[in-house]
Amino acid sequence: MTAILTVEDLSVRIAGLHILQGVSFTVAPTGVTVLLGRNGVGKTTTIRAVVGLTPANGEVTGRVRMGERSLLDRPTHRLVREGLGYVPEDRCVFAGLTVAENLRLAERRGTTPAYDRVYSLFPELDRRGRQRAGSLSGGQQQMLAIGRVLLNDNRLLLVDEPTKGLAPKVVTEVAEVLERVAETVPVLLVEQNLAVVRRLATDAVVIDAGRVAWSGSAQDLLAEAELTKSLLGVGSAETSHTPGAGGEAVGVRKENA
Repeated sequence: MTAILTVEDLSVRIAGLHILQGVSFTVAPTGVTVLLGRNGVGKTTTIRAVVGLTPANGEVTGRVRMGERSLLDRPTHRLVREGLGYVPEDRCVFAGLTVAENLRLAERRGTTPAYDRVYSLFPELDRRGRQRAGSLSGGQQQMLAIGRVLLNDNRLLLVDEPTKGLAPKVVTEVAEVLERVAETVPVLLVEQNLAVVRRLATDAVVIDAGRVAWSGSAQDLLAEAELTKSLLGVGSAETSHTPGAGGEAVGVRKENA
């Protein structure tokens, strides 16, 4: 199958630090590809480089293509209009606006927003339409962040740490939504909860020290406890098959890269 996303020799320097050093991988046109690695190895930097959000003091080289179209020389807003959906690590909702206003801002010109789809996946957003986003719980804000992207049709979704800091019940709800979404649109996912990875991911790419250390079947990776421990610093044999029910996470601190 032709990859929906191809990353070749991607290097990123920010404020003199060489964070990514020739990262190469592909994302299949179906299912979930998960980007794994210890804290600070460059997972979020990779996602941000793909979507054109490297800081102004950063330098990006290499090649990134969605289908046959190059991405690195194009502004973020154009990538989004062409079907690249992005859910950032820290949700980035507009705290002073209501839920309904946050969603309205995400509508793309010339398209019909899929409110039915969003509200069927997240009924809570419909009920809390007049509530300010800043007063929502962390889980509700994550639902809103994902809902904004799902309001439009996408060719590819980039989702960065969607379960970070959430209660176990909400982790399960978010995983269920992403599982349903991945039936119709491919997802590149950064995730540290290995139970969520086990449930969702088809393919896995492991980054270590700014380089790709391993790539292949996610299930093959998780089946090898020693391999998982050497690459991620945790074991996988005892992780739960149900997200939020005791699955191990790859680190607990916010990634700085």
